[in-house]
Amino acid sequence: MSFAVHRRPSWAIPDLEATPYSAFVNRRAILAGLGVGALGLGAGLPRLALAQEADPTADLYPARKNESFKLDRDLTPEEINGHYNNFYEYGTQKTIARAAQALKTRPWDIEIGGLVEKPFTIAFDDLVRKIPLETRLYRHRCVEAWSMTIPWTGVPLKELVALAKPQGSAKFVRFETFLDPDMAPGQNDFLYPWPYIEGVTIEEAGNDLAFMVTGAYDKPLVKQHGAPLRVALPWKYGFKSIKSIRKIDFVEERPVGLWEAIQPSEYGFWANVNPEVPHPRWSQAMERVLHTGEFVPTLIYNGYGEQVAGLYAGVSGEKLFM
Repeated sequence: MSFAVHRRPSWAIPDLEATPYSAFVNRRAILAGLGVGALGLGAGLPRLALAQEADPTADLYPARKNESFKLDRDLTPEEINGHYNNFYEYGTQKTIARAAQALKTRPWDIEIGGLVEKPFTIAFDDLVRKIPLETRLYRHRCVEAWSMTIPWTGVPLKELVALAKPQGSAKFVRFETFLDPDMAPGQNDFLYPWPYIEGVTIEEAGNDLAFMVTGAYDKPLVKQHGAPLRVALPWKYGFKSIKSIRKIDFVEERPVGLWEAIQPSEYGFWANVNPEVPHPRWSQAMERVLHTGEFVPTLIYNGYGEQVAGLYAGVSGEKLFM
């Protein structure tokens, strides 16, 4: 398959100035840098050695690195990234990595339906081999005002859209995760409208930044990150990047996500990052870089404005940044 040539955006830096990826997958270097003061997370950071099951897609990694997607800050070390996670299906704390190992990722079928040429169900292990994987370096900005930088591996969402062959009447893509309260005890909490649902417009799904993630750090996706398949939408707050996807529907009506259903005055459909629009309970002007504890200014659209601002040029009367 061919790949488009991308103009280097303003947030990209020259190759010679980028911190080498190898510096962050070296375990000794990571452990040496895990001081409490640098993390700013308190003394209780768990350093779990979580055994990974044999993955039938492991031969696909490491994937080709797409050099069009660079960062202006160091990658978050895998050791830290894997132990500070939101995954409410397994608890409301950040330290859910051990609990998330209960997630059963095989067999894992994905239903693709709604307004498409022909609905179908496909095993993840087959889907992941239909489109060549690539690795991209992305920012990740949580609505809670902390941030990470991650080497995701996956495929552009627009490639999956093309595979689904949506009808012209499809205006949105609706994602749905699994529903299994026995496997995921957090789903027994009646305060949340399970399963987790999220959505984007067809135009957003067609943007080159929208990414279907199958792996990270040169290996298949670990369970606490939402294995085996999740979304990465780096210009939006992290709650839009739904994990452990089971169902993808192309629909005419705008989906209502889990957090929007719970509290629409705080968590809207668009959720684009904007430092000038505060969350009702805290400012979004600054963000804490997770692996350093440093507070830095938040960037409009999380630094990806050149690529995505045009998506919203004709949108009026909407709360784009909530």
